[in-house]
Amino acid sequence: MGNERMTTVLGCIADDFTGATDLASMLARSGVQVSLRIGVPSEPPMDTAAFEVIALKSRTVPVAEAVAETRAALNWLRSAGAERFFWKYCSTFDSTADGNIGPVAEALMADLNTDQTIYCPAFPENGRSIFMGTLFVGQQPLAESSMKDHPLTPMRDSNLMRLLAPQVNRPVGLADRLTVAKGAQALQDELSSLKQQGVAHVVVDAVANTDLEVIASACKDMPLITGGSAIAMPLPALYLAEGLLPPDALTDQQPKLGTGSIILSGSCSVMTNKQVSGYIEGGAPSFRLDPLELAKNGLQAVLEWLSTQDLSSAPVIYATANPANVKAAQDKLGVAVAGKIIEQALAGCALAARDAGVRRFVVAGGETSGAITKALDVTRLEIGPEIAPGVPWTFCHSQGNQIALSLKSGNFGTETFFTQALTRLEAL
Repeated sequence: MGNERMTTVLGCIADDFTGATDLASMLARSGVQVSLRIGVPSEPPMDTAAFEVIALKSRTVPVAEAVAETRAALNWLRSAGAERFFWKYCSTFDSTADGNIGPVAEALMADLNTDQTIYCPAFPENGRSIFMGTLFVGQQPLAESSMKDHPLTPMRDSNLMRLLAPQVNRPVGLADRLTVAKGAQALQDELSSLKQQGVAHVVVDAVANTDLEVIASACKDMPLITGGSAIAMPLPALYLAEGLLPPDALTDQQPKLGTGSIILSGSCSVMTNKQVSGYIEGGAPSFRLDPLELAKNGLQAVLEWLSTQDLSSAPVIYATANPANVKAAQDKLGVAVAGKIIEQALAGCALAARDAGVRRFVVAGGETSGAITKALDVTRLEIGPEIAPGVPWTFCHSQGNQIALSLKSGNFGTETFFTQALTRLEAL
């Protein structure tokens, strides 16, 4: 990006790193420049883009910490000139009875002095839909999907109003699919009616991209929108139509990169298990990380293995495992310790790979992505071409080296995602 500051039209905050790249990817489909910051910048806004996204690692931290970090992000975005804001969480509404989705939303509403917002985690392209307030993953209700066994945020209810109500202090309501189907004005009228009844938190149904367009049209002027990334996808075109985006908001050309690639996978989602298995079956060199072995002996074995690999063959280092194996390790080490061991191990592998000449990193898993970007000392990403819905390549610098990062949420992408990612980058 250049050195001139552009007024930020939309300020976005995401509760994890893969979610942030997912959101940035949806916005970048418009061709408008998108800047992604890793954590709240310590410096005042400079060299800002029309769309600024701040990636936090707040999905599973204590509520008070999540609220404080999000408020700090909001303050920075406001100083960048933003007057419209987007609070992004996972399309499977990952949370607990205490939060952090609801408490963060209420804190943002208070700071923005607004008395209503919407909740729409639908992402039809990735099989996430909402009907009568029930969230579906494909054809399964959320609580019957693989998310019921998520190691950090197991989702045992599919009804978004019931999930949200214990997290907030003000009433929760629903704008259902029948209302959305009538168009933007009908939805605005319903939201206005609910506001008059004191309903501050409105879950909005969506089962197709056309629903997202209606919702975005109806809500584009709200100070705060909350949801998954897909609901933000129509916003750039709406802002362009209103003349809010300047002509020089277009993206820069993509950089040229050195050779050397690696896959680093910490996600244990169903799809990532299939992606890792398929990639290995295709002949890729691989090393499986065992948290119990790491706890006992550290990183020496995997680093020695990595030092012998041909990095042009894009080896994979993974902790991806089935739920039974994950639980066995958690039972022995504790949930937090087991997760931290894996994150630190993959971060250490990323540093070693960078120092060995890797410039293309494909990373699977939100917590893993956070650990790796922190280890690589990445503070800002420029959004590049999309690999799969919600998963772009991003470009940044690490220790003076220009690198490419793909940060993939666990269940995103097809079974051949890793190969697709590398092929997509080579085509630039």
